[in-house]
Order: sequence, then C-alpha cells, then structure tokens
Amino acid sequence: MRKTLYIKFILAYVLFAIFGFIVVATFVSSMTLDQCRQKKANSLYKEATTIANSYAADLYSSEVSLDSVTRQLTALSSYIGADIWIINPSGRMVVESGITLDPSREVYVDGFNPTEFAGHLYTEGTFFGFYKEEHLSVLAPIVTNYRTNGYVVIHVPESTISAEAAAQLNISYLELLILLLLSLIILIFFTEIVYIPLRKITKATEQYAAGNMHYRFSVDSEDEMGYLAASLNYMASEIARQEDDQKKFIANVSHDFRSPLTSIRGFLTAMLDGTIPTGMHEKYLRVVLNETERLTKLTNGLLTLNNLNMNGMLLQRTDFDINDTIRSVAASFEQTCREKSVQIDLVLLGNVLYVNADRDKIEQVLYNLVDNAVKFSHRDSAVKIETSERHSKVFVSVKDSGIGIPKDDQKLIFDRFYKTDLSRGKDKKGTGLGLSIVREILRAHDENINVISTEGVGSEFIFSLKRSGLNDQLED
Repeated sequence: MRKTLYIKFILAYVLFAIFGFIVVATFVSSMTLDQCRQKKANSLYKEATTIANSYAADLYSSEVSLDSVTRQLTALSSYIGADIWIINPSGRMVVESGITLDPSREVYVDGFNPTEFAGHLYTEGTFFGFYKEEHLSVLAPIVTNYRTNGYVVIHVPESTISAEAAAQLNISYLELLILLLLSLIILIFFTEIVYIPLRKITKATEQYAAGNMHYRFSVDSEDEMGYLAASLNYMASEIARQEDDQKKFIANVSHDFRSPLTSIRGFLTAMLDGTIPTGMHEKYLRVVLNETERLTKLTNGLLTLNNLNMNGMLLQRTDFDINDTIRSVAASFEQTCREKSVQIDLVLLGNVLYVNADRDKIEQVLYNLVDNAVKFSHRDSAVKIETSERHSKVFVSVKDSGIGIPKDDQKLIFDRFYKTDLSRGKDKKGTGLGLSIVREILRAHDENINVISTEGVGSEFIFSLKRSGLNDQLED
C-alpha cells in the first residue's frame, strides 16, 4: 500500500484529465456545434421573417424601389455577416446583398425547390450547388394577398459557425483546465492529510511487526488519522511496557528461585561430602527446610497472582462483618506478636460493621498487611487496625510504628517482587508478592488502597470496601 496507493491516486487523476479532454473534444464539441448552429438558424430565421414582412413585402407592393431594398439588405448583410437574397419561386434572383444585379442578365438558382425546407428550420449544404463551400441557409416566404410572391433566403458559411463553436469550445477546455488545477488541491490535501500520515503509520506497523515496540512516530492531526496514530503509539507503548515487565518478572522469578535452590544444593552437597559434620546436620536441615518453605510461599504467591490477573475472575461476594474478620486475623498473629513484643490495637467502629465483598480474599488482604506491619515493626511497639465509615464506603487502616518506606519507593511497593532497601535485611523469607496480591484483590473489587509512610516513623495502609445495606437494618 505504501508503494502503490499514491501512484494509483495520481493515475486516477491523470485518467480523469484524459477522459475529461476526450469528453470535451467529442461529446461537448458536437453538442456545442449543434447548439451554435441551432442558435444561428433561429437568429437568421427571425431576420429573414422580418425582412420578408417589411422590405421584401414593400418591394413586391411597389412601395420601395429595388435599389433601396438592395442598399438596405447590403447594410444588414454586412451587420449580421451573412448573404441575404430575395428570389422568386422559380429561383430567379431578385436581390442579392452586396451586388447590384443587371436587369438584362437574369441569375437563377438551378434546381431551387422551396419544398425542401418543409418541416425544417434550415438546410445545410451548397444551396442547390450555388456555393462551393458548405452554408447554412434559412428561408422565409414573402406573402402578399395570401399569395407567395418569393422568398427571403439568408446564408451563412458553416466555417463561421464552426469558428464560433470552436471559440465556445475553448472556453470549455479552459473550464476543464481550471477544474483540473482546482482538483490538485484535493491531491495536495490527500497527500498531507491521508498519504503522509498513512505512510508513517505503515512504517510504524512494520517496525512493530519486526518487534521494535519502542519505535515512536507522530501525526499532527486531530481527525481519525491522528486518533489512529495515537492509538498505535499507545498500543506499542503498552506492549513494550508489558514486555519490559515480563522480562523483569522472569528475571525476578529466576533470581528468587535460584537463591534458595543454590543454598539447598550447597548445604546438601556439603552434608554428603562430609564438609558439614554429622552432628550439625539437623541445624542445616532446618535451614534447607526454611528455604523449601520460601520456595513454596513464592510458588503459591505466583499462582495467586496469576489467578487474580485472569479475566473474568469470579468473586463470591457476601455481606459479612469486617470487624469480626479483623479480630480473627489479629488473633492468628498472637504467637508472632508475643515473640517480637509487638501489640495489636483494634479501634473498630461499633461491634458489628458489615461490608459487601469476598470474605476469603479480604481476609488474605488483611493477613498480608498485618504480616508486613508486624514484620517491619520495632520491638515493644504497636500495630493499629482501625475501621471507619464515610458515605457508602468502609475504610480499613493498618498502621505500624516500624522502619517506614522511603518516599521514592512508595509508588513501587505494589509491583511484583519489589522490596525496598530498608526491608531486605528484615524480610529474609519475603517474596515481594504480598502487596501485589493485595492490590489485585482490591482492584477485582473495584476498590483502592493507599499508603502513608514516613521513613523511620512507620507506615499506614488504607483500603476501602463497599458498605453493606445490612448496617441500615441493624440501625432501624
């Protein structure tokens, strides 16, 4: 398309010009000539009728002299550019414009037959052989006392009519030329508005097909072409981003799997070759067990994320008490909190607060958030879980007094495998998938999660849920 579309358009324009000139040279030429001939015949016939009813009628009624009529017709003949005759029914010339006839020498039109004009406004030819070239002739009878005394005949050369038609045809050619020049504007607009943007788009699609998703182009237009170009650019950028994310994902997965596998292999090899004494096997087997638990946790996290990202993920929405769920999750961390001397404070709105959501998935959200809060809290500190209500939403806050999150990292913590530099030393078994799972679950619920954190002070995660109508029934 890039190589032929413009040529096809140019070819169509050239063909339009050629056929335009052919039409003008044939059909328009013929029509113009016929129109000029008909117009000339009508004009001459009116003149002939006027002469027949005036000068010629007066001549036959002896009211004017032959010389006077000859002078008048000669002047009129010069004015209209035609020969004017008055002839008898027998064909004898009575008056010929521009010539004074000799009375002693009669001039006849041999074979003159006025019936040939019957039903015709004019005739074409040499007028019964009188002329050597083609003439257009009109005839009007001279009638006095209900009797035809003669005829007024006016002749004009066909070459004169053809010249007039040619002049008008030149105007048609000029109009066609102007039309073609004006149509060049369409070609220019097509080039600038359609062809050049289309060529850019075609080149871009070739680049994308070749795998260069980072290729960018611009079309300065606000019409469909501009929208198409913007859509292609956006599509390419999204694909490029997804490819980059995929590469990062594979790199992160490979790294997170390789580290524990390398550790497991190293310890097991050391125990088999005797590098690690038999008495210390139990210690290092526990290390191997911890690494396998880490691999299991990583695998489960990946499976969870994969299920959450699948289109059409079904949520089992029910109305349940979020306060009761929070109490249950907090209770599951009792032993961990006792070992680390961390206290969980619950500030819950009312005894019962119903929300509409998938209970199991929201419980997983709470577990991940509380797990992080406890994990990154300092010893002898507190984790605060609070519920509140605004409009038709219930908000849940999980706040710790731990190491906090640097400002530059706060936009990245929900990405897969992402860990801040501050958390790496404290999160030996973490996979970097917990907050990604939290975000995907809440997105599936059409809800949001935000983080407020200050480095060295602590972090607060706040997410929203749909408020259940059961709360209104309880109030009633």
